[in-house]
Amino acid sequence: MICISYEEARPLMKPGDVIAFGGKARFSSLIKLITMGNVSHVGTILQTKVVDDNTGRFFNQLIESTLHDDVNGVIISRFSDVIAAYPGDIWWLPIDRTKPFNQEAFFDFLFDQARAKKPYDLAQALKSAVDLIDMFDKNTEDFSKFFCSELVAAGFEKAGLVSHVNASEVTPIDLCRWRIFEDDYYLLKGDSEKEISRHNSTAPVQEII
Repeated sequence: MICISYEEARPLMKPGDVIAFGGKARFSSLIKLITMGNVSHVGTILQTKVVDDNTGRFFNQLIESTLHDDVNGVIISRFSDVIAAYPGDIWWLPIDRTKPFNQEAFFDFLFDQARAKKPYDLAQALKSAVDLIDMFDKNTEDFSKFFCSELVAAGFEKAGLVSHVNASEVTPIDLCRWRIFEDDYYLLKGDSEKEISRHNSTAPVQEII
C-alpha cells in the first residue's frame, strides 16, 4: 500500500479501477466485522469528457450502489466530491491493464443500471456476508437490485475481466482480494495503518447457481 493524494492519483486513474471504502457508521462496521476486513463498500471509476471541449479534459466519476440519507441504489457522482465528503478510509485499486477489458461493454452496462435507478439490495448484501459462515445458503445471481460489490463484479463480468462469477455472492473484501489488480494500491484518505488484507491474491472464480 502506498499513501498518495487524490491530486497525484487523479490523472493516473482509468475506467474500471476500484475504489474501496472503510466506513465508520454502524452498518459499515457490521460489514467489516462479519467479513473480517477493513473494507465495507466499493465502487468503480467511470470517466466522462467535458462536452464541446477539445483539450481532452475528463472527470473521474464514481458509480456505486449505496444506501444512506436520501440515496437508495445505483448512482454516479463526481469522485472529488465523494472524497471531500467521506469520513472514513478510501483506497484506489488500479486494475491490471494487461488483462482483457471491454471498456464499452463495462460503461454501457453500469450506465444502464444508473439510468434505470436500480435500488440497493440490502437483503442480498447481508446474505452475501453471512454466507461466509453459512456456506449452504447462497444468493442466486439477480440484477433486479444491486449492492455495492455485486454491481462492480457484474460490470467486470460484462467487460470480460472475470468469468463464471456469482456476482450476488461477492462481498467488498472479496472483490479487493481478486487477482485482477496491479501489485500496488493506494490510500487516498484515512488511516495509514489500515491495509487491505490479501489484496490481489485470489482467483475470481465462483460457481453460478
